[in-house]
Amino acid sequence: MTPENRKGPDSEPINQSSPQDITNRIDFDKAEAAESSSHRPLTGRIARLVSVWAIFAAVFHIAVLVFYPLDPWVFRTCHLVLLGVLGFLLIPGWQKARGKVHWSDWIFIAGLLYAGWYIIDNLKLLIFRVGVVPTPNDVIVAVIVVIVVLELTRRASGNALPILCMVFISYAFIGPYLPGVLQHKGYSFERFFTYIFSLDGIFSVPLAISSKYIILFIIFSAFLQVSGVGRYFVKWAFSISGHARGGPAKVAVISSALMGTMNGTSAGNAVATGSFTIPLMRKVGYSPKFAAATEAVASTGGQIMPPIMGAGVFIMSELTGIPYQQIMLAGVVPALLYFASIYFMVDLEAVKLRLMGFPRHMLPPFWDVMRQGYLFIPILVLFSLLLLGYSVVMAGFWGILSSFLISWVSRETRMGPSKTLLALETGARAAIQLMAVCAAAGIIMGVIALTGIGLKFASLILGIAGTSTFLALLFSMLIAILLGMGMPTTAAYAVAASVVAPGLIRMGIDPLMAHFFVFYFACVSAITPPVALAAYAASGISGSDPMRTSYTSFRLGIAAYIVPFMFFYAPEMLLQGPTLLIISSTATALIGIYGLACSMQGWYFGRLQLLFRAILFVAAISLVHPNMFFDVVGLGAMAMLLVLQKARKSGPGQEEPVPAGA
Repeated sequence: MTPENRKGPDSEPINQSSPQDITNRIDFDKAEAAESSSHRPLTGRIARLVSVWAIFAAVFHIAVLVFYPLDPWVFRTCHLVLLGVLGFLLIPGWQKARGKVHWSDWIFIAGLLYAGWYIIDNLKLLIFRVGVVPTPNDVIVAVIVVIVVLELTRRASGNALPILCMVFISYAFIGPYLPGVLQHKGYSFERFFTYIFSLDGIFSVPLAISSKYIILFIIFSAFLQVSGVGRYFVKWAFSISGHARGGPAKVAVISSALMGTMNGTSAGNAVATGSFTIPLMRKVGYSPKFAAATEAVASTGGQIMPPIMGAGVFIMSELTGIPYQQIMLAGVVPALLYFASIYFMVDLEAVKLRLMGFPRHMLPPFWDVMRQGYLFIPILVLFSLLLLGYSVVMAGFWGILSSFLISWVSRETRMGPSKTLLALETGARAAIQLMAVCAAAGIIMGVIALTGIGLKFASLILGIAGTSTFLALLFSMLIAILLGMGMPTTAAYAVAASVVAPGLIRMGIDPLMAHFFVFYFACVSAITPPVALAAYAASGISGSDPMRTSYTSFRLGIAAYIVPFMFFYAPEMLLQGPTLLIISSTATALIGIYGLACSMQGWYFGRLQLLFRAILFVAAISLVHPNMFFDVVGLGAMAMLLVLQKARKSGPGQEEPVPAGA
């Protein structure tokens, strides 16, 4: 079947009479607005108020971070108030309140403004008395802030995180009545809420990271989108892989890796990029379920893709004290293995279904796209400054400035005053959800610190695992995934790191490795059934069944559940060790990942029988193991299967794969 007459399951032939660039048919504005689809469609004075407030919030953060530093508690309070007010104006509390700002929203806004004023006005006294000898007014303000944070989090990210916060809050009061390691002495109402209200709770590390790093990089991402650099990423991906077999799926993998690294949520990235990649995947013949799962897995991988790695990496740097640059470099090889696995998966699916990519005349001309390669400069500036040792804040600031300056090279991308203001507004709007989940995560971290449950849980892990590090890792994996289900990656990692990572470190595991391990599984919770947020978000675009899509995403992302064990047993994959060992371990791991993908897809130079799939799976895992003996066994088994498959490729039921388009 030729590319000119290949049809998707529910669409017209992909060939068109006009050789129009396929990327020109994509509604990028719709894609860029997808993440804000839950916001109120405001008009009139309220809409103008929201725009002015959002622009002011963005400018305020940049000014404070780069030019005029403030006291940490004051700055975090302003961060909470500015984005919180914006959140209550934009995000309805229920569906019927979507049409206009409800009177209850104004009550929450008033409470938030009062709390912000109270903290700033009483700052010097609060530092000494909060959580120790609080006044009645301190308690009232603390309760207001906790209620506001929980409600804003519910609106921005759903019920899962607020419910978990309520469980932890309840634990602070019922602890004296619980048995075993869960028991603690208990705390008074006044002490508990003012402690949670302090720099040890809501205003602790997660909100510090949100105010200092996350919002800056979200504004950077908004500048890339508004200037057209984000569109260029997609065109570049189409130009190099859109013609290959199953081309749009490979475009989804590449573009989601580029855009996902700057996006703080897996589900948000799946919606933003999936709004144009999923329909194109369906057009060339992928099933709705597979198309949605591909986008979900690729978007989730954006969270582990250097240089920005979503948002959780900033919390990791703060919690461990490890320089951000070191964490960024350590993430290179694991990200390579993750995206290589997805690429192999979609390629093998295309082989099985005999799918083709788009004809060359419908894609952006490669050399025309490469002539615009200067649009990559903002990313290169960011990456280079980080490697040169500049602070994360300054690197982010110069990234924003360079994206603005680069936009003036071409009339198509030029950012005038209106586009610049739009980028600032878009950045502030996009930061609302992550600010809310960081504040809520601070509640949980505050309870963990106050009650000591983190250390008790670490002892529990040690007791269950005994002397087996593998059992401790397996148990930690399950806990991290369980805690992350239904929550954005940032909050999932913050909670899991507080509960699980200390136990691994006490077992003697390197802090970087322990936190990376937890971080990976907090990320993949977004594609883990039964609550797979990224898969659910993508299924809404493809029209597929959410649960079946989540199981497909689990299968496609199977490598993500193995990679953390790989870098534990082979630390060189985190760039720790001799260069030659790093290269050899990465090469054998890539071969193992390919074997794993073939086993999952049931295709290895032809269809695989069940027994051969099992053998290939074992061979792939052997290659993943750093031991040289296992590498030889794995390579030998794969070579033997290759010979057997070649010998029977012309047998009954076997089809020759379609030649690759590239």
